[in-house]
Amino acid sequence: MAHHILDMPIDADAARKLKIGDTVTLRKTLYGIRDATLIHMLDRGRRTRLDLRGHAVIHTAPNVHRVEISDVAPVGYAPFCIGTTTSMRMERFTRDLMMREGVRLIVGKGGMGPATLQAFSDLGGAYLAIVGGAAALETTWIDQIEDIDLDDLHPESLWRFRINNFGPLLVGMDSHGGSLFADVQRDVASRRDGVLERIGVCK
Repeated sequence: MAHHILDMPIDADAARKLKIGDTVTLRKTLYGIRDATLIHMLDRGRRTRLDLRGHAVIHTAPNVHRVEISDVAPVGYAPFCIGTTTSMRMERFTRDLMMREGVRLIVGKGGMGPATLQAFSDLGGAYLAIVGGAAALETTWIDQIEDIDLDDLHPESLWRFRINNFGPLLVGMDSHGGSLFADVQRDVASRRDGVLERIGVCK
């Protein structure tokens, strides 16, 4: 297993070097995105002025404070608690997000499914997992909210965070067909019948 320090953005070749079980630390820039953002961008055709090409997105609707615009808060928001939401319900957007916006990496919790795995294989990407309940720690990895777009969807706006060693994150899905989440599901399924038999439950 290897540890990768990635200064964002990256290209497809860099994404393909990531293998399940590796760890990753992201630097420079991370984008926050969630259900409403994706629905408006990819179902309703809205465009963003922010450039996501080669970047990582994190599934989040952050808790932020409205503050005076300053050098520290250039768009009038300060991070308060930047948590991660469950990724699976955003499965259908992965391919379009990668093809239209050029996204390379997805950060979230709980993993994603076969459509995402195929998109990573075809286009060069990976899923980086965070343990649920780590929002307080994640927030310490964010230095500033640098920019924001689609803010009528607040808090499910499109956020650009300046980050400071965001990680380590676990590579849960890679571009080579590897998925720690699928492995766990197969392992559970393989053990299930034996457990049911031992406790006298018919299949």
